[in-house]
Amino acid sequence: MATETAPKEQSDGAERSAPARPRRKGVGRWFADHLVLLVGIGVLVYTFIPIGYIIALSFNQPTGKSATAQFDAFTWNNWQSICEPDGLCQSLKTSFAVSVTATVIATLLGTLMAFAIVRHSFRGREASNLLIFLPMATPEVVMGSSLLAMFIAIGFNGLLGFLTIVIAHVMFCLSFVVVTVKARLTGLDSRLEQAAMDLYANEWQTFRLVTLPLALPGIVAAALLAFSLSFDDFVVTNFTAGRTETFPLFIYGSKLRGFPPQLFVVGTLMFLVSFVLVIGVEVWRRRRRAY
Repeated sequence: MATETAPKEQSDGAERSAPARPRRKGVGRWFADHLVLLVGIGVLVYTFIPIGYIIALSFNQPTGKSATAQFDAFTWNNWQSICEPDGLCQSLKTSFAVSVTATVIATLLGTLMAFAIVRHSFRGREASNLLIFLPMATPEVVMGSSLLAMFIAIGFNGLLGFLTIVIAHVMFCLSFVVVTVKARLTGLDSRLEQAAMDLYANEWQTFRLVTLPLALPGIVAAALLAFSLSFDDFVVTNFTAGRTETFPLFIYGSKLRGFPPQLFVVGTLMFLVSFVLVIGVEVWRRRRRAY
């Protein structure tokens, strides 16, 4: 009897110790587990379809003078003659000059304002926080028309151009810079600065070696945001430009007199530059974290 029951006990133990086979998931269960991923992929596809369309149209040779949404024939001529439309490259230079100037001024002023609001207590601090959000919440039509009325009232009738555009762009970019830098400063650990001062660093050394490097990502992000907002602004610029033509104003005028295909080339180049910058910053951030 002992010899007969031993194999049964061993076989029962082998069956118990054998791993259970994983159950096959149904299609509905798989979709439920990957719903967030599928929605994210769908949003990305929806976002990049217009960009891909612009890239494709940059190689299109239209049959007429104006570019259309129909792809007629493949050509490299659009990339070889970017400045062929009269005023295209000049409008790009103007937009870059306006955007760089407005970005530098707005970033400097906005960073100082963010440090003052986060690090200091003063009378009118809450009112300053409220006033900073007003340009962000104000419609651009109202802002542009108000600026135009102000410039005319102070005698800037004949001076509408580069200067007035920069003033207008600094005004609405300033709010975005302050909000972005302030969010970065709020999350900083003040104990790092206190530790630097405990190691006999003065205020300037602490700011230059500890505070500024920690706040730099927020400052750079604010500058990039200000540049993009300034470069593609149309409504406020249309009110304050006078006879100066920026790139958005050139696109609007081209739509009325004939849309050149070189505009798709400029849009493709802007996307590629932005894509390379984003990828480069991400690679640099991951390598820095690894070390």
